[in-house]
Amino acid sequence: MSRFADIVLPLAQPAYTFAVGEGMEVRVGDAVAVQFGKSSVYTGIVWRLHDTPPRSGRAKPILKVLYDKPLLSELQMRFWEWIADYYICSVGEVMRVALPSAIKAKARCEEEFEPYEPKREVTVALVAEAFVGEEREKLARRAPKRYEALCAIEEAGGLLPRHKVELEASVLRALQRSGFVELGERDYQLDTEWSKTRLPRLSEAQQRAFAEIEEGLQSHSAALLQGVTSSGKTEIYTHFIEKRLSRGEDVLFLVPEISLTAQLVERMRGLFGESVTVYHSKLTPHQRTKLYTDMLSSESGNFVVGARSALFLPYKKLGLVVVDEEHDSSYKQTEPNPRYNGRDAAIMLAAMSGAKCILGSATPSLESYANALSGKYGYSLLTERYGGVELPTIRISDTVRNVKRNERKLHFNKELLDGIADRLANNEQVILFQNRRGYSPYMECPTCGFTARCPHCNVNLSAHQQKGRMVCHYCGYYEPVMRFCPNCKTEELRPMGFGTERVEEAIQKLFPEARVLRLDGDTATSSAAYNRIIGAFARHEADILVGTQIISKGLDFAGVTLIGILNGDNLLTAADFRAEERAWQLLMQVAGRAGRRDTRGEVVIQTAEPQHPIYSMIGDYNRVAAKLLAERKQFGYPPFVRIIRVTMRSGETERLVASSLRLGELLRNRFGRRVLGPVSPLIDRIRGEYRVEIMLKIEVESSFARARAILREEIERLREERDYRNITIICDVDII
Repeated sequence: MSRFADIVLPLAQPAYTFAVGEGMEVRVGDAVAVQFGKSSVYTGIVWRLHDTPPRSGRAKPILKVLYDKPLLSELQMRFWEWIADYYICSVGEVMRVALPSAIKAKARCEEEFEPYEPKREVTVALVAEAFVGEEREKLARRAPKRYEALCAIEEAGGLLPRHKVELEASVLRALQRSGFVELGERDYQLDTEWSKTRLPRLSEAQQRAFAEIEEGLQSHSAALLQGVTSSGKTEIYTHFIEKRLSRGEDVLFLVPEISLTAQLVERMRGLFGESVTVYHSKLTPHQRTKLYTDMLSSESGNFVVGARSALFLPYKKLGLVVVDEEHDSSYKQTEPNPRYNGRDAAIMLAAMSGAKCILGSATPSLESYANALSGKYGYSLLTERYGGVELPTIRISDTVRNVKRNERKLHFNKELLDGIADRLANNEQVILFQNRRGYSPYMECPTCGFTARCPHCNVNLSAHQQKGRMVCHYCGYYEPVMRFCPNCKTEELRPMGFGTERVEEAIQKLFPEARVLRLDGDTATSSAAYNRIIGAFARHEADILVGTQIISKGLDFAGVTLIGILNGDNLLTAADFRAEERAWQLLMQVAGRAGRRDTRGEVVIQTAEPQHPIYSMIGDYNRVAAKLLAERKQFGYPPFVRIIRVTMRSGETERLVASSLRLGELLRNRFGRRVLGPVSPLIDRIRGEYRVEIMLKIEVESSFARARAILREEIERLREERDYRNITIICDVDII
């Protein structure tokens, strides 16, 4: 009887059926090479084995099985299927983001197809019996560099990888010929030279929180740990982690930003040694693939610290998932599909694995907070900082009043300038927060009002003075800063507003003696650059750090006693139902960087609307949450409804408008008033494509699975109609 296999490919396509050759051993979860199209060869995953031929009656054969064990377990396959179903995409699109690129090889033909092979490294082994007595003494006198290198190999146990032996290749070959060393090969190994220290002792408040979370996890799969900034949430995590690792279970510690892993990993490795593994998208393809394959071979006891992509690793016995800063929008993948939320996916993965999930934040998302209040999650609240450190004082500085009194200089109110001067005099540090990078958000002609815009997107070009460019932050287009207005030819364009680059320039003018660093998307272009800036500021090699929201996340500087938030208003004006929630969270997270040791910190928030209710509730999470939850319930927003945003894209505006109206009609026939739109978004053209959006609101009491199934049906119906083909349709579930 013929055998067939449904194979998932890393494409936005359904599984395809291929024939299993006679005598070929194929298992569900195996990675296989298959020909797709006329000649392209892809890595695919065997999803199902059966004896039903495809409708066409012809099935291409599987070319070969690539590895000696399956790449996916049954649990991983169920998790992928849940991601694809919940976030309305194909399993192939999940595969595209879930597996490291080196493990899913692709080629134009079978001859060029090269599956992943473990990287080998050259090793240098000391020949101990040769490095003794007179020969040893002779080397010490005549060739001290060679002698020191051999001693280093000896101290390391007689074996070192080649890249750690500081000798030229010719010198190493000479030592080999003389019989002092032997060269060999082994599988590439990551450095794991870490010693372990004892876990930190928990304070009385931390012990209480630990007990409450532990009790909550006995009856719930997830628990929320809410603690003010610097309250010691991480110390509590470590005690839960230690318990799980001691049982031989796997632990996953998620952070929202890749840049945060460096400080956290250093801290975790100091406690748990070489068991700590780092995984995120900025590792090289080989590093990610080796880590994946190593975990396939290990039974359990892995401790992974990583960004959301670490959810897709092959855990054998997952016992605990920690989601730090669970409120952070960086957990949501914006593109490409699947547009999943790492926090929500972590909760589901833990539930599927029989593991527990701890969510932690000083400013929890309203969804998580509502789940804790309703009893769906366990819950504990930490209200005091670790070691009795006081929370910072908050001062609201009226920008309009400062302007009227002529007390504002450049971008700074008098209260903030006085505070900076005091800190510099006392050798203390300052952080200045402005949530815009670049020099200015746009350039404008003072005579005719012309503004420079991106030719591919419906947005202004932002000025970056140090690069001498005007840049589109959506598609990356740039051009040199215009010398004269192209309309009236009279004057040079004038920068309007200010970003971090302009703040850095201004603060250096006002305080020329101060040492200033900037941390934003232009300076932190890599993990190494980020760590270099953070390290320099931590060592007090700079007095003032200017940055975007990247400075709000998990950083701990002992010398910072003043935080300046330069424009609180621009956080509140976004056309988004989450604007106030995000503004409050960001203000509190930035404020939390101040006064984390003995000296009480201070936060100065500059605003033209000092009477805005959000400022009167700074530091009072319960009041903010109660206000926002009441508004969300009244107007029908999460957590009381679920929202799916359907975005339609095309370079042809007429076809796009017609197809969006048709889809809106199809959906209204099924969902009625739950459908909003179609409407043009605020930015209606990106990378040359026009966009239209439709919003679908589903009450939490209704079946969300049924709603998603109906949405899929109607989108497929639209695609089958000839007039509406070639329109890109993207579903974003639980929009952030």
